[in-house]
Amino acid sequence: MSAEDGVERGATLLLSLGEDHAAEVLKFLGPREVHKLGLAMAGLKNIPRDRVEAVLDQFGAATSTGAGLGADEEFIRSTLTKALGAERASHILSRILSGTETAGIEGLKWMDASTVADLVKNEHPQIIATILAHLEFDQSADVMKLFTERLRNDVALRIATLDGVQPFALSELNDALARVLSGSQKVRKTAIGGVKAAAEILGFIGTQNEATILEAVREYDPDLAQKIMDEMFVFENLADLDDRSIQTLLREVQSDSLVIALKGASETVRERIFKNMSQRAGEMLREDLEAKGPVRVSEVETEQKEILKTARRLSEEGQIMMAGKGDEQFL
Repeated sequence: MSAEDGVERGATLLLSLGEDHAAEVLKFLGPREVHKLGLAMAGLKNIPRDRVEAVLDQFGAATSTGAGLGADEEFIRSTLTKALGAERASHILSRILSGTETAGIEGLKWMDASTVADLVKNEHPQIIATILAHLEFDQSADVMKLFTERLRNDVALRIATLDGVQPFALSELNDALARVLSGSQKVRKTAIGGVKAAAEILGFIGTQNEATILEAVREYDPDLAQKIMDEMFVFENLADLDDRSIQTLLREVQSDSLVIALKGASETVRERIFKNMSQRAGEMLREDLEAKGPVRVSEVETEQKEILKTARRLSEEGQIMMAGKGDEQFL
């Protein structure tokens, strides 16, 4: 079974569950998985009963309805909103419910970063920026790492200043990818790009590249660079979380991951973590840190990114308050 077929089967199953149960399932998936399933659901219309039964049988269930299934826009919007919250769902919905005008770009989401980089690196930086703004942030960061420094800085600047994409621009994107654009030219402007998108991508791109890009943006527009920095939340910002938020985050993080992440953390962050653990747990963590041998920088960054992903998820769910992203702080 191909990956595409697996996603379609998963989408069929979610449609058969109804909004509430489908939302509960989606809560346990990452952004890219949710995006793929959302796209698949949006494309499924009038699924035959035998197809539904085959999918349900595969999961050890049976269907009792003789009607076909299909997903209207309201079902998808309501399901994703229940699962992810309004802000997080809005970002994904703006991509999957705006018609089929990005069909050419969707194929890139199944490719590895090096393949995508080879396909787009010779295009105009504005086209590259718009393509990357359509991809998941971590995938875009992996692609940008493969660009030359000059191109990487130029593309990051254009992503930060991108203010939506008109239909004719989307047509140009698909032409650049040698794909045929389908759908109406009257679709509404798609809300992508901007300061927040640039900040999210930079959060995955690595400390050295991040600093170089921000410096290049600062030379062009100091205010824009500051806005991007205000939207960013890096591992060191964990020290700015209140005690309750840190405690909530620690309950979601595996101890092995925390040990590796803290190998590259400042003493300030470490002390904030220790302060919000029981005395015994804190002592065990200190011992584990001392006993842990040298760790590759890439491994430390990977674990820090995973913890930051968890922090962002908890923030979006309203369970913690993340300072350092333009949020108002409280005493």
